Amino acid sequence: MVSKRCYGLGTARSVIRELFEYGNQRAQEVGPDQVFDFSIGNPSVPPPQAALDELERLIRESDPLVLHGYTSAQGDRAVRERLAASLAARFGHGYGPDDLYLTVGAAAALCCVFHGLTEAPGDEFVVFAPYFPEYKVFIEGAGATAVILPPHVPDFQIDLAALEAVITPRTKGVLINSPNNPAGVVYTPQTLRGLGELLSRKSEELGRPIYLISDEPYREIVYDGTVTPWAPDFYDDTIVCYSYSKSLSLPGERLGYVLVGPQVAGREEVYPAVAGAGRTLGYVNAPSLFQRLCAACDGLTADLSIYAENRRLLTEGLGQLGYDTSLPPAGTFYYFLPTLEADDTAFCEKAKRLDLLLVPGSGFGAPGYTRLSFCVPTQRIQRALDVFARLAKEYGR
Repeated sequence: MVSKRCYGLGTARSVIRELFEYGNQRAQEVGPDQVFDFSIGNPSVPPPQAALDELERLIRESDPLVLHGYTSAQGDRAVRERLAASLAARFGHGYGPDDLYLTVGAAAALCCVFHGLTEAPGDEFVVFAPYFPEYKVFIEGAGATAVILPPHVPDFQIDLAALEAVITPRTKGVLINSPNNPAGVVYTPQTLRGLGELLSRKSEELGRPIYLISDEPYREIVYDGTVTPWAPDFYDDTIVCYSYSKSLSLPGERLGYVLVGPQVAGREEVYPAVAGAGRTLGYVNAPSLFQRLCAACDGLTADLSIYAENRRLLTEGLGQLGYDTSLPPAGTFYYFLPTLEADDTAFCEKAKRLDLLLVPGSGFGAPGYTRLSFCVPTQRIQRALDVFARLAKEYGR
């Protein structure tokens, strides 16, 4: 009567969402101050004041019929011109408005790319663990297959030999996420250079491009002077997906884009295929008001110093309690910790009994780890350290 796949997705939330909803329920039962929820990446830092000022200006000064009306399917042209100019100024490559397709967040951007590139069942996209669990949902929703590579520990950079071993004539693309959710790692220029060289060589062998899909919603959220390398600098056939949810603290407004630059092989087919996928999926058009807001604020961020302080508190506090904090996140607002026992699910269940909500690494394809989302009020971290201490004592730490 209905799609079994869609029914399954509709009746079972992701492990992150399940834990988040459990936290909401427990907060009603015992009080929000007694629940230490580190499950979901929902920014706790307000948008930058410049964004709030621009939002007020747009509402006050714009023609409401234009501001809240339909735009072109791929996004308002003036918005795309402004965004392209910002990207060209920041990263080069001579981007123009017709290289951008505006979307309902990064999820829609990725779905448009996977649908646009998939030609037949059996087409494959390679994903590196640890990975955002919805990637598999997005890829399979396009009728393709997700090929998951195990994590390269302890640094979580890309294992190029392992990648080469799984590339076949069915490989349509390789998906990267840097800064990475959940590991917090930022791929180095050396990693991306090696990746670009490998994909160039394998593309030549196959006689067609293997596309690199770079998912970058955390691009600006980095620490200790880290700079996120611009993936198209290392491989021409890179398609960039982006969201303003994290950088501008606007997760509920759902605004992002697909960038298919002029250097991408077959761009004259790839861009229309992405746009056609958006039409098929019903994503026409991205929210009009926030198209204009994000174009005006491209490159700005919320106050990242708050996340940096949270990261410092966790690194120092958990380290003193016996947790392994030897690989602090270079970017994002996630900490990926080795668990105090091999069974990460059992570890997180023990934490859950203390109302300490942590996501098992198995859900990200990396057993033996747990993800802490530290985009939470700093006071929650300060108070949670006592609970982490109680948990550590259960393991004799």
